[in-house]
Amino acid sequence: MSSTAFITHPNCLLHEMGDDHPESPARLHAIQDGLIQFGLADFILNIPSQKVSKDLLKQTHTPKHVEQIEQFSPVKGQYFPIDDETSMNHVSFEAALYSAGAGIVAIDGLFNHQFKNAFCAVRPPGHHAEKDKAMGFCFFNNIAVAATYAKKQYNLTRIAILDFDVHHGNGTEDILKDDPTILFLSSYQYPFYPFTIPEKAADNCLHYPLPAGTDSTAFRQCYAERVLPELIKFEPELILVSAGFDGHHSDPMADWDLLDSDYTWLSQQLVDIAETHCEGRIVSFLEGGYSLPALRTGAIAHIKALMKI
Repeated sequence: MSSTAFITHPNCLLHEMGDDHPESPARLHAIQDGLIQFGLADFILNIPSQKVSKDLLKQTHTPKHVEQIEQFSPVKGQYFPIDDETSMNHVSFEAALYSAGAGIVAIDGLFNHQFKNAFCAVRPPGHHAEKDKAMGFCFFNNIAVAATYAKKQYNLTRIAILDFDVHHGNGTEDILKDDPTILFLSSYQYPFYPFTIPEKAADNCLHYPLPAGTDSTAFRQCYAERVLPELIKFEPELILVSAGFDGHHSDPMADWDLLDSDYTWLSQQLVDIAETHCEGRIVSFLEGGYSLPALRTGAIAHIKALMKI
C-alpha cells in the first residue's frame, strides 16, 4: 500500500464559475492527468473525500456564514456572485462540503495508520475564506477545518500550517489567530492580493512577504534561513500545507519566478521535518495554480516528494 493518499471527489469537478474563470475544473484534470503521465497513478492510494458535517464547519466558521453559503446556492444554469471574482453555481455548496471534508478523511487516515501523508486534490480552494466571509475563490477554509478537527479529535497541541501559495492565507490567519496550539507560516508576494499588512500579523502567525520577481534563490533562502527553522523549533505533531503553485514563473496571475524544482526542494524539506517530529504526518491541500501545465508539473513535483520518489 502506498504511504501517500490522493484524496478527491467527482463533485469537486462540478463547481465552476464561468467558462473563462481561471479557477476551473480543468485544474483537477491537469493534476490527475499528471499522475498518469508521470507513472504515479498505480502507486498512490486513491481515497474518496466525504462531505464535512455542517456542525464541524460551524466550529470553524460562524453558523451564519455556513447557512448563508447554503442559502446563496442558485438554481441550475445561474450563478450567485459572492464578490467580483467568486461566484457559486448550483453545486458549489456541495463541492465545498466535499472539499472541506477531504482534510477530515486525511486526518483520520493518518491517525488510523492507513497512510503516512496525503494530498487533497480539491476545489473550491480554501485559504482566503475567513471566519465569516467567502472571498478569493474560497467558500470554506479547508485547512482551518482540518486543523480544528485534528486538534479536538486527536488532542493535538502543536499543529503547524505552512502556506506556500503566492497569495497570503488571510482566511487561515483570521480563523486561527492567537491560538497557541497553531503555528501558521505563510510566504507570499507582497504587495499583492489580498493586500494583507504584514505588520499586523497575530503572534502565532509568521509572515514572510517577498517581492514580485522572487526567484528560486530568494525563495529557498527565505525558507532555509527563516521559515523552516521556526517550523523545526515548534516540533509539530502534524504538518498541514496550503499548496499553491501560482508562484511558478509561467503562472498568469502572479509575478514570482519559481520552478518545479523549488516545489520539489521545499516538499522534501517538509517530509524530512515531518519524519523527525511527527511520524511523517503531512496533509497537503491544493490552493492556487492557474497555468494548467505548471500546475500539473508543480503538483506532481510536490506529490512525488510526499511519495519519496
